[in-house]
Amino acid sequence: MRLSENWKDYELIDTSDGERLERWGDVILIRPDPQIIWSSGKKDPLWKNAHARYHRSNKGGGQWEQYKRVPDRWTVKYGELVFNIKPMGFKHTGVFPEQAVNWDFASQKIRAQNRPVRVLNLFGYTGCATLSCMNAGASVCHVDASKGMVLWAKENAQSSGIADKPVRWLVDDCVKFVQREIRRGNRYDGIIMDPPSYGRGPGGEVWKLEEQLYSLVSLCVQVMSDDPVFFILNSYTTGLSPAVMQYLLGMLLQKRFGGKVSSDEIGLKVTDTGLILPCGSTAIWEN
Repeated sequence: MRLSENWKDYELIDTSDGERLERWGDVILIRPDPQIIWSSGKKDPLWKNAHARYHRSNKGGGQWEQYKRVPDRWTVKYGELVFNIKPMGFKHTGVFPEQAVNWDFASQKIRAQNRPVRVLNLFGYTGCATLSCMNAGASVCHVDASKGMVLWAKENAQSSGIADKPVRWLVDDCVKFVQREIRRGNRYDGIIMDPPSYGRGPGGEVWKLEEQLYSLVSLCVQVMSDDPVFFILNSYTTGLSPAVMQYLLGMLLQKRFGGKVSSDEIGLKVTDTGLILPCGSTAIWEN
């Protein structure tokens, strides 16, 4: 399993009975996680001294219960980058900390090139991967169907002091955008893709991962440069194993560009128990 171990402002303190006990800067949050089917006994005193807990609703969604005042927003740092944290209506905070291992990988690959690198980040969310690539020297095209998420990503770039670096912020349906890029002849050296299991585009377009992932990766191959650097495919869909994603990238990229393909779960180490919490899967093609 690949671990995100370089955090200082985030910590997964404990896991028990379907919940995570986490530190985000100075704020302690308790959030649900269906994979946590074990019990640690919740002996850590922070379980009873958290700032807020997210409660799921049987009708879908849920709400935060505050025990102490939680700021409307605050920031956490990852290396030189600054991310704005905002507790959202569906348990999220705007950052998936386990993805840091992929940000580091992309940054290292970009810095190792002795040439300009263009990166396309599809389903770019709040821009953490985008900022990592920008900070490493790449010019990035960030695409997400949510205007609010793209604005949040811009805020993160501003907070990180890199808003002046080359980047395009686009609110668009990812499939339609890639189709237009093919017609325009635009090419990218690196692609990052973190597609949702299910979603809707800005025009109401329905996205179902299992039905559309192969066709989207096939489209993306057509916008890769003649000398590409990497392709990162993330998934939180439990039915889509790392091996399946690796096979997909092997079929579509390795046959055309050579290089190598790998896949694994990504995870976070739990401070109190030393356990590793699996947090999704990633397949990577690299040249």
